[in-house]
Amino acid sequence: MSNAKVVLEPAFQGVGHKPGTEIWRIEDFKPVPLPKSDYGKFYCGDSYIVLQTTCNKGGAYLLDIHFWIGKDSSQDEAGTAAIKTIELDTMLGGRAVQHREPQGYESDKFLSYFKPCIIPMEGGFASGFKKPEEEKFETRLYICKGKRAIRVKEVPFSRSSLNHDDVFILDTEKKIYQFNGANSNIQERAKALEVIQHLKEKYHDGVCNVAIVDDGKLQAESDSGEFWVLFGGFAPIGKKAVSDDDVVLETTAPKLYSINNGQLKLEDIVLTKSILENTKCFLLDCGAELFVWVGRVTQVEDRKTASAAVEKFIIKENRPKTTRITQVIQGYENHTFKSKFESWPASSTAGNSNTEEGRIKVTALLKQKGVDVKGISKSSAPVNDEVPPLLDGGGKLEVWCINGSAKTALPKEELGKFYSGDCYIVLYTYHSGDKKEEFYLTYWIGKHSVREDQEMVFQIANTLWNSMKGRPVLPMVILKGGISSGYKKFVEEKGQKDETYCADGIALIRVSGTSVHNNKTLQVDAVSTSLSSTDCFILQSKNVMFTWIGNSSSYEQQQWAGKVAEFLKPGVAVKHCKEGTESSTFWSAIGGKQNYTSKNVSTDVAIREPHLYTFSLRNGKLEVTEVFNFSQDDLLTEDTMILDTHSEVFVWMGQGVETKEKQKAFEIGEKYVEHAVAFEGISPDVPLYKVIEGNEPCFFRTYFSWDSTRSVIHGNSFEKKLSVLFGMRSEGGPKSSGDGGPTQRASALAALSSALNPSSQGKQSDERPPSSGDGGHTQRASAMAALSSSINTSSKSQTQSHSGQGSQRAAAVAALSNVLTAEGSHSPHHGRGSPTADAAKTELAPASPPPEIEPDATETGRTEPDVSQEQTANENGGQTIFSYERLISKSTDPVSGIDYKRRETYLADSEFQTVFGMTKEEFYEQPRWKQELQKKKADLF
Repeated sequence: MSNAKVVLEPAFQGVGHKPGTEIWRIEDFKPVPLPKSDYGKFYCGDSYIVLQTTCNKGGAYLLDIHFWIGKDSSQDEAGTAAIKTIELDTMLGGRAVQHREPQGYESDKFLSYFKPCIIPMEGGFASGFKKPEEEKFETRLYICKGKRAIRVKEVPFSRSSLNHDDVFILDTEKKIYQFNGANSNIQERAKALEVIQHLKEKYHDGVCNVAIVDDGKLQAESDSGEFWVLFGGFAPIGKKAVSDDDVVLETTAPKLYSINNGQLKLEDIVLTKSILENTKCFLLDCGAELFVWVGRVTQVEDRKTASAAVEKFIIKENRPKTTRITQVIQGYENHTFKSKFESWPASSTAGNSNTEEGRIKVTALLKQKGVDVKGISKSSAPVNDEVPPLLDGGGKLEVWCINGSAKTALPKEELGKFYSGDCYIVLYTYHSGDKKEEFYLTYWIGKHSVREDQEMVFQIANTLWNSMKGRPVLPMVILKGGISSGYKKFVEEKGQKDETYCADGIALIRVSGTSVHNNKTLQVDAVSTSLSSTDCFILQSKNVMFTWIGNSSSYEQQQWAGKVAEFLKPGVAVKHCKEGTESSTFWSAIGGKQNYTSKNVSTDVAIREPHLYTFSLRNGKLEVTEVFNFSQDDLLTEDTMILDTHSEVFVWMGQGVETKEKQKAFEIGEKYVEHAVAFEGISPDVPLYKVIEGNEPCFFRTYFSWDSTRSVIHGNSFEKKLSVLFGMRSEGGPKSSGDGGPTQRASALAALSSALNPSSQGKQSDERPPSSGDGGHTQRASAMAALSSSINTSSKSQTQSHSGQGSQRAAAVAALSNVLTAEGSHSPHHGRGSPTADAAKTELAPASPPPEIEPDATETGRTEPDVSQEQTANENGGQTIFSYERLISKSTDPVSGIDYKRRETYLADSEFQTVFGMTKEEFYEQPRWKQELQKKKADLF
């Protein structure tokens, strides 16, 4: 921004310097900070400014400013919010994306900050607010719309407000009812349950009966009877009346206008990125939404003038006042804006390192088996160190090489040798943290392999996948490495040099990466220019082996280099040399000493956070819609979703998706990759995975705060959510929590939570209720854990004595058993006898309970240090809490006797808050990848 006048608004001083949400309300035409206790409360008569700061993978802060306009807010207040938004952006360096948020038409991104919903209240600052003690409980009727970002609106408490097409919530003092219109959407029903949980916690102190009433199913002695009595008795409800809320603005072909001195001029040309000049502002009219693009070197007054011109445009074009406007700054354009153009060329460095990411999963498995991959690679692509965690290391590994129409199993001693002329199938069978048998299936295509082998490996991999009932994760990876008879013939026909690795020849092999789980081992050209100070190398010169240690290489790389050398030449003595101490024999083997990279090379780490998308195909073109601040709740069983981590793409398919659609997973994935290559700059060779609900691998789950117990719950999204949140079942008729049943259930779950969660840290107990010896118990235990987690989360923070745990547990299980029996819950033996239960068990659970398996560290929030507190205290004079300066990896006075992978756990609570901008509890509630990112930024990694 050129010569921008910095506006020193006192209320904005020091903001935007840590991740999180900050909110101001416009009072007397000035922004006033809102107390955090009032976050999420919006009054219809007011306007607000909301700043959302997030930290991306590159460590930079991304800024979004939203100004929310209440339906009863004055035009002057709304105008003040718009102007102050621009001033706030100016103070933050002019790089924020700005959003206009009219009440009732908020963007999904805005609503994602306040999950599950916001419920605007009547009144405002000008009219004064009621004090809590003055408020009396008032029965209210709400309408709920939305499959993911749910919009809740209060409607008159009257039968005439109900209809057959929507979902309604009736909140009374003693009970909350959900009325499902006969034609309402299953997924909207599921989201409405989250709203009920929100109302229950906020207005009923977590204690309130819940009832589900299905349209058209009247039972006088049930909850539906009670429900209709509140409306004066049962009577038919009318058809839905069309209101402004039901008018969906049409998305039109984008039109671009340049803005000069407040005047708009239509640019009637093909939309390309090059049109946008950094000294100008532009309006992109998409009908349902307007975008204002602002060049980097425009001045503050130009931006204010452009904003005013767009407001006039809305009036002139007779657009609704509720039209959303998003202002983007050059260089910080969002996906939606970029997708309106023919293409959006990315920077030349984007995506270069992603081609290698898929093979990390394969090499990780091989490394855990004590072997490694030697691809015949000429690549010098830098390492992307943002790699998902490993799969469980105790499983069975099988590798086949494709040779014509056959697959040949590799002997154990050959595992890890991949050649660029071959194709391979890798199958890894293991048990996940929740004891299920899982499969990782991949096919690996050598860069120089022949087409016949590539087609055959695809066919065989698909046959294997189908035989396993869809349980494996199936990636499509185009990578480097291997040999085969087809390749030999191809090389001979083309007269090319066969560079296949030979155990008696000369070979230079690079070991790169930042930790054990992402080390890559690649054969490179055997010349000195291939060396790099950031890596380690193995030089094989016939029967002589060297390891070359770069001055900037890591300890893990050095250790791994020795293992690779031993694997290549078992029993042969290895000569170790550090950079700068090489012998003449070493240099002679690689053609003499020449210049090579001796400085740290900045790795090409993707700076994008993972993104979750829904999609639609319109006229053969893929259109995606982002799910912001996503969680496991957004993976709805009826849907297909796309998770883009920039280094890999997952196509997730719910169990409710039709079989024909599941077969199109890779077709959908390939269309998305084409789209993302054009607009997001990912590599066209990015690994592509097909994942089926209930069989998600750990490297997919790591992007969520994952609850594995949900996978044992069957049904549509509404039935699953009903079971998770309230322990209720839907079987086609209204189900109530019962008279006294919720109290009984709450007591049972509270006791269960105390028994199973005795730690004040919220950790899972190592002890579990005794097994009943049948498969049904596993499902029952998982269901109880899910219920305890969702309804009685507060019990996790209670400190419980270890004494008497057995009696507590017995009481909990007994109480819960009474509840389930009273509600007609089927016994484990009954469940096992049903065809549905048998089918589910075959796919999701072992026939008998296997030995206890420790929880997967990638899924649980907090992972305790491997080093005990006693050991740490013994080595530090009884001290277990240390200063930040001593805990950082570059400390000049480092602490000894700690688990260096868990440095942050040794911080005092107050200093932890200062370093990370959040409490320890909030930190460990985040997905694991976010924790690691923040630890790395704080040098506690």
